Amino acid sequence: MSARVETYGLKIDEVLFRFVEEKVLPGVGVSSSAFWNGMAELAQEFGPENRRLLAVRAELQSKLNAWHRAQSGKPHGAAAYTAFLREIGYLVPEGPDFSIETQGVDPEIADLPGPQLVVPVTNARFALNAANARWGSLYDALYGTDALGDTPKGTGYDAARGARVIAWGRAHLDRVAPLAAGSWSDVGALSVLSGALVPELKDPTQFAGHSGEEGKDLRVLLRVNGLLLEVVVDPTHPIGATDKASIADIRLESALSTIMDCEDSVACVDAEDKVGAYTNWLGLMTGALSETFEKGGKTLTRQMAPDRDYVSPAGDTLSVKGRSLMLVRNVGHLMTNPAILDAEGNEIGEGLMDALITVACAMHDLQKSSGARNSLHGSVYVVKPKMHGPEEVGFAVRIFDHVEKVLGLPANTVKLGIMDEERRTSINLKECIRAAKTRVAFINTGFLDRTGDEIHTSMDAGPMLPKGDMKSTAWIRSYEERNVDIGLACGLQGKAQIGKGMWAMPDAMAEMLKQKTAHPLAGASCAWVPSPTAATLHATHYHAINVKARQVELKAAGSRGTLEELLTIPVAHGRNFSDEEISQEIENNAQGILGYVVRWVDLGVGCSKVPDIHDVALMEDRATCRISSQALANWLRHGVVNADRVMEAMKKMAAVVDRQNAADPAYRPMAPGYDGVAFKAACDLVFDGADQPSGYTEPVLHRRRLELKAAS
Repeated sequence: MSARVETYGLKIDEVLFRFVEEKVLPGVGVSSSAFWNGMAELAQEFGPENRRLLAVRAELQSKLNAWHRAQSGKPHGAAAYTAFLREIGYLVPEGPDFSIETQGVDPEIADLPGPQLVVPVTNARFALNAANARWGSLYDALYGTDALGDTPKGTGYDAARGARVIAWGRAHLDRVAPLAAGSWSDVGALSVLSGALVPELKDPTQFAGHSGEEGKDLRVLLRVNGLLLEVVVDPTHPIGATDKASIADIRLESALSTIMDCEDSVACVDAEDKVGAYTNWLGLMTGALSETFEKGGKTLTRQMAPDRDYVSPAGDTLSVKGRSLMLVRNVGHLMTNPAILDAEGNEIGEGLMDALITVACAMHDLQKSSGARNSLHGSVYVVKPKMHGPEEVGFAVRIFDHVEKVLGLPANTVKLGIMDEERRTSINLKECIRAAKTRVAFINTGFLDRTGDEIHTSMDAGPMLPKGDMKSTAWIRSYEERNVDIGLACGLQGKAQIGKGMWAMPDAMAEMLKQKTAHPLAGASCAWVPSPTAATLHATHYHAINVKARQVELKAAGSRGTLEELLTIPVAHGRNFSDEEISQEIENNAQGILGYVVRWVDLGVGCSKVPDIHDVALMEDRATCRISSQALANWLRHGVVNADRVMEAMKKMAAVVDRQNAADPAYRPMAPGYDGVAFKAACDLVFDGADQPSGYTEPVLHRRRLELKAAS
């Protein structure tokens, strides 16, 4: 920890203070005194309220635990349980119908369904990749993955595979932008005459514009369900030179929006880490972020992509965004950070610090009068995770009221994203949305965090189903359906996103193409994908499915999932697990925890592509770690397993994780000593899991990471 600067009763780490003074404030019209006084007010006025809300969480959990213990051995009574939740204020009264009043929302959020990326903002290269993933090559996505059912072999170009890619692309055009006559596979040439595409489209209004010249570098722009796609005609390109229509590629508008994450996918435990995150977010907002790296023996520099200009069918200039619309995910209400101490010496609430600093960084975008901009409608999009119920959502709204006042921004400049990933938010979702009705621009289901909270909330109700069985339970179906239905009933269509969660297998694109149609069919206007390539492939689902029309159908059909289903606790009633089932569940969870935690604690990597027990690469972040640790903690609580057996599995899986990371020179093995900080952290998450606040992993991970940094 560096020296501290004292101002307005705050003790601020000098690294953070200098960053704000020298990088954030210049050029935005906010004085140093106004900023730090505003931060002090956040700490002094909102800090106690933050702590009170966390105490409410703990009190409710204590009452839930006592109730479940009192019901032990009795049949579960749904009516009595629901009445109890109302009595203690866990389930709040539901008010009259309403529609959100959010204004000034960019079309990528309000009007255009499409893929969404989530990326750790601490990694500049990943952040730039995501920002530039607004456009992606369909040919590359098909050729370089298993989307066609197999993976490319060798290093040279496989002409037979290339032909399959081209055939897939032409068939897709036939499905989503058919010609008036014939097939795209029969086209011999493309041209634009008098503002019309030749050959003619079945629906001529799908032709959105063009750039370049026929016979050289013609780019034909089509629009499908609001999304743009570009047919690239280039006879000088190696692919175009062998194509009878000289089509070299089909480029798709892919990641319409990206969440730049300061939360689950990062490992930020002190001022140094936070400044790293804020620096990259600031660079994205100014447009100046760049990253130089080595790839294939070459030194490359990545910068933000420019906008793209076309000629519309009417002959006017059509400017199209070259970058994904960026949201920033702040941390939730739980954690504090030593970067700033308040007047009493308490660490500031990290969410309070995030709120003021990330919005101040975004002012650099808001105040641009020309050039590439993030929000063309003058908004800042902040995703707020891990809120429990409407009172906590209302608290977040008041935080951003204060932030806008400090920074001199118009009311409701900050648009709020509500992560529906905690049980008390799910069952009170309508009232959570109401609490932010002038700001809400996003709701999203998060299966993993939501399952972690489901297990923790009902920890004393009994042993839970294995993790793999959760997706087929009544509560999860009701959760996913109610999220969309309530969002539509509250008027989010045309004003805000309704999102679905992550595809966790970044290398399984063929399976993603088969399964992820479920998200637009569910009425979700966005869904998370693990990479720019996955975003391009997932975009084809939004070509095939008109989400706006689907939402109209769902609204007309009426509500689906019920509150009673949502409150069905996933206890393994009377199920006798075989020894093989138990071993598989313990080892699978232990391996996932260890594979993630060892990189988090030892290397400060908050999101990893971690091989599972079968060496299948999975995207792991704190949400996946939360469900695995809570699953083991629950089985320990109810004697399905004992501590010795779990520790045996932890040690066995530590050796497996060591083998999986053997090629990484920075990796420090856990076996055979099992005495490293990372292994201890993983054990803490399991053996102390039932006592962690809401089952969160952050307190343990932060404490152990700070321990390791101090020792280093």
